[in-house]
Amino acid sequence: MSQTTPLEEAFIDGPGKTELTEEQRAAQQQRIEKQLASELQLPLTKVKAAVGLLVEGNTIPFIARYRKEMTGELDENQLRSIEERMQYLRNLEDRKREVVRLIQEQGKLTAELQAAIEQAVKLQEVEDLYRPYRQKRKTRASVAKERGLEPLADWLFAQPKQGEPLAQAALYINADKGVETAEDALRGAMDILAENFADDAKIRAWVRKHTQDQGLVRTEAKDSSAETVYEMYYSYQEPARRLPPHRILAINRGEREEVLKVALELPSERIHEHMARQLLRNYTAPAIREVLQQVIEDAYKRLIAPSIEREVRGEMTAKAEEHAIQIFSANLRNLLLQPPIKGRVVLGLDPAYRTGCKLAVVDDTGKLLNVAVVYPTPPNNKVAEAEKVVGEMIDLYKVALIVIGNGTASRESEQFIANLIGKRNQGKEPLQYIIVNEAGASVYSASKLAQEEFPELDVAERSAVSIARRLQDPLAELVKIEPKAIGVGQYQHDVSQKRLEESLGGVVESAVNHVGVDVNTASPSLLSYVAGINATIARNIVKFREENGKFSKRAQLQKVPRLGAKSYEQCIGFLRIPEGDNPLDRTPIHPESYKVVDKLFKELKLDPSALGTPVFNEKLAAIEIERLAELLEVGGPTLRDIVDSLLRPGRDPREELPAPIFHTDVLQIEDLKPGMELQGTVRNVIDFGAFVDIGIKNDGLVHISQMSGKYVKHPMDVVSVGDNVTVWVLNVDLKKTRVGLTMRKPD
Repeated sequence: MSQTTPLEEAFIDGPGKTELTEEQRAAQQQRIEKQLASELQLPLTKVKAAVGLLVEGNTIPFIARYRKEMTGELDENQLRSIEERMQYLRNLEDRKREVVRLIQEQGKLTAELQAAIEQAVKLQEVEDLYRPYRQKRKTRASVAKERGLEPLADWLFAQPKQGEPLAQAALYINADKGVETAEDALRGAMDILAENFADDAKIRAWVRKHTQDQGLVRTEAKDSSAETVYEMYYSYQEPARRLPPHRILAINRGEREEVLKVALELPSERIHEHMARQLLRNYTAPAIREVLQQVIEDAYKRLIAPSIEREVRGEMTAKAEEHAIQIFSANLRNLLLQPPIKGRVVLGLDPAYRTGCKLAVVDDTGKLLNVAVVYPTPPNNKVAEAEKVVGEMIDLYKVALIVIGNGTASRESEQFIANLIGKRNQGKEPLQYIIVNEAGASVYSASKLAQEEFPELDVAERSAVSIARRLQDPLAELVKIEPKAIGVGQYQHDVSQKRLEESLGGVVESAVNHVGVDVNTASPSLLSYVAGINATIARNIVKFREENGKFSKRAQLQKVPRLGAKSYEQCIGFLRIPEGDNPLDRTPIHPESYKVVDKLFKELKLDPSALGTPVFNEKLAAIEIERLAELLEVGGPTLRDIVDSLLRPGRDPREELPAPIFHTDVLQIEDLKPGMELQGTVRNVIDFGAFVDIGIKNDGLVHISQMSGKYVKHPMDVVSVGDNVTVWVLNVDLKKTRVGLTMRKPD
C-alpha cells in the first residue's frame, strides 16, 4: 500500500471532501503556486520546482543542499515558507469549497457570492462571507423571525419615502406569538436588521481594518495596591497598531492571571457614519431613517464591536506569538551551533543547597567517568570535605574545566569553585570554570531517554552529566531535550505550543543537518533529527552499529532495517564517517556526486589520498567553477559545494565561532561600579534587549537603546546568542539584583 506525504495529501481529496476532477486539481495547484510566488515574491519556476520536490517527499534540508539547480538555490527559510503557506492555501481552498456547498444546500448561492468566495485570499474573508448563512444558536433575531417579524424588517430596510414604523409594526401584533404591542414588533424587526447589518461582510471588513488602525489598547489594574510584575500596565494605553509583540503577550498574561483589565477602545461615531453611508438612502422617510440609525448603533455596540475586538486582539496575539516563536527559533539555532569544547575532561556541577551539589566527570568524548555529591553550600557548609572530594576527582581524571549550572545555589557553588581554583592554580596546571544555562537539564534527567542512558544514576546526577556535556558539544546534548524547555526566548509558555514545537523542531533539524552527524558516535536523539530519519530508524542504526561494529562506509547504512532507498537518499549526505574507507564519506558530498568527484580528480590529476594537503587545496582553489561544471556536466552550485567540501574535509562549521569566556575568579554584583568594562557572553536576545553573562549569578541587561550609537531596529541586528561582547556597567540595583549594561563605550 503506497504512503503519501503531507503535501501529497494537499492534492488528494480525503473522506468528506468535495471530489475534484484531475483538471480541477491541476487548476487548483496552479492557483496555489501562483499565489505562493506572489506572496513570497519568488519566481514561479522556483516555486513550482520546490512544490514538486516537497510533494515527492523530499525533506527541506535535502532540497536546500542537494537540489540547488532545480530550485534556483532556494534556502531553507524560503522552502519552509513555501511548505507552510502551501498548507494554509490548501486549507483555504478546502474551506471555500465547503462553504460554497453549504450555502448551495440552503438554495441561497448566487453567482456573485460564489465569485466573492472563490476570490477570497484569507480564511477570515471566507468566514465573513459565510457568516449570514451559518447556523446560529438562538438569538434575539432568530426569536423575532419565529414570531413572523421578518417581513416588517424587510419593509424597514426597503426604506420607503413615506411611512410610520409603529403604524406598520401594529400590523404584526400577535399575542399567541408573544408580540403584545407595536413596540414589541418594532423591536423584534430591529433585532433582525441589527443581526443582518452585523453579518455584512463588507461592513465587518471595514470595521476590522478601522479598529486595527485606530483602536487604543487600554489596561488598568483590578487591584492597584497589589505588587506585581505588571505594575507598568496598571494605568496604560497605547495604539493597537504600535503595540510591540512583547507588550501584547505581557498584557495578555496579566489579563489571564486576573491582574489586569484590558479593553480595545475607539470612538464609535465614525463607524456609525460609515455604516449609515453604506446602508441608508437619502430619500428615506425621517422616522424610518431614525429607526435604522438606532439599528446601526445597536448592531455595532452589541454585535460587531465585541466580536471584532476579539478578532483584532486574536490577530494581534497571533502575530505576537509568531514573532516570539521566531525570536525563540533564532536564539535556539545560535545556541545549538555554539562551538564544541573538544579535547578536555570536564567536571559538571549541578548546584543545590540542602541536597548537596552533584558532580559528574566526563572524558573528552563525553563518556561518564565518575559521580559524587558534596555539601559546600548552606545549610551544610562542609567546604573542607567538598574541596577534598573535588580535588581528588580533578587529580585522578586530570580535569581541565569545571562547568556549573546556573540554578539554585549557583552563586555559592561558584564562590566555592573559584576559591578552590585560586588555591590549586598556584604552580599547577591552570584550571578554569564557566557557568552554563542549565535550562532543560532537569527535563532531560527525568526523561525515559536519560533513564535508559544512565539507569544507575539518580535524577540530579544525570543532570550534572548533562551540564558537563552541553559545554563539550551543545548540539549533541541539547537535542535530547524538548526544544521549548531550553528557554532562550520570551513568553514561550504563552504561545501556541503546537506551532512552537513545529518551528523549534525545524530549527533543530536545520542545525543538525548543517553540522552533520558522525554516524559512529551519534545518539538516537541526534540521529532522529537527520533528514529522512525517524526515531525508529535512528534506534535501528545504533542497534546495527552495536551488533556489527562501526560503519566503515556510507553504503553499509543501506543494510539498516527500515532505512529504505528514499530515506537513504535524504539522510546519507548528512551522515559522516570520519575514519572510513572512502575519504569522501567524511565530507558533506552526497554519494550521488561521487562519480563527479572522480571525474574532477582525473581532470585535475589529483590523488584522493592527498585530500586536505596544501598542494591538493592549491589546485582546487585555482579552478574555474563555471568552465569545469560544463566540462563535468554538473550544475555550478553543486560543483561549488563539492569543491568547498573537498577544501575543508571533516570541517565542523561551529569551530569557526569564538569559544565561550572562561573564568578563574568569581565576580559579585557588589564588585560592580558604573563605567566598569567587562567581557560577557550573550545568553538570550529578546525584543527590548539582550541578557549578557558577565560572571555574576544574574545576567545583566543591555537595553536596545544601549546597543549602538545608531538606531537599532531589533537587538538581533546587533547580537546573537553566544556572541562574546564588551560591555560597560551602566547601573546596579542591589535590592533587585539587576545590572544595566551598555555596549556604547563611555566618553
